[in-house]
Amino acid sequence: MKAQKVLFITTEIAPFVAENECSLKGRILPQSIQEQGHEIRTFSPKWGNINERRNQLHEVIRLSGMNLIIDDTDHPLIIKVASLPSARMQIYFIDNDDYFMKRGILTDKDGKEYTDNCERAIFYARGVLETVKKLRWAPDVIHCHGWATALAPLYIKKAYNEEPSFRDTKVVIEVSPKEFEQDLGTENAKFVEYKDVSYDDIKDICENEFGHTELLKIGVKFADGVIIENSNADSSIIEYAKSLNKPILEPVEGDAFKEAYSAFYESLFD
Repeated sequence: MKAQKVLFITTEIAPFVAENECSLKGRILPQSIQEQGHEIRTFSPKWGNINERRNQLHEVIRLSGMNLIIDDTDHPLIIKVASLPSARMQIYFIDNDDYFMKRGILTDKDGKEYTDNCERAIFYARGVLETVKKLRWAPDVIHCHGWATALAPLYIKKAYNEEPSFRDTKVVIEVSPKEFEQDLGTENAKFVEYKDVSYDDIKDICENEFGHTELLKIGVKFADGVIIENSNADSSIIEYAKSLNKPILEPVEGDAFKEAYSAFYESLFD
């Protein structure tokens, strides 16, 4: 077994947020992979609609305190943790007052999309990777699921590729149905720049348009493998992955996806 340690970077996890296809997958998949004998770590943003008291979240002081600079502005990184005893899982939450406190996942209470959703995805991706570094844990596979995780493959392969925690890691991105219609703003794509990551790395994808499709294409470009969640996944992203000759796992029906995902992780090392 080459893929012994698996890091899950998720956008939503039930029961911390309302149940939907994304949050249930974020809950079920890590547990199933753990039950197959893998060691796991799981991360999620600490969205403002997550009740800290009811879910017994608490801050991990030794992991918090770092500032991440985005667009020349410092944003404190706060790490919180909670447990799912029934699944024997611990969930790490990435928090920040500017990006997550009292704020929903994609929109405010009136349904208006946040104009800084691109920055929120940047902060989340970088926050996870900095935290994993502090944990001194080296995952064999990193599985990214949901729009908020799409920039993680870019940073892993370009900014953190020499870090011991990520040097030999394989990155998988899961392509799901379209999660939003928002224009993230092509000008905001330049905020991705960090260390060896430059706008030129993604310019071919988002120079003229930057929405959900382009965001996921960035993830696909820098991932080692692509999983198609179901038949409703964005076909243009799938065609893009095929044009790059990426290893692809086609949709798997029912609970069979659990074993199929584990086998796909292993295949990336062949």
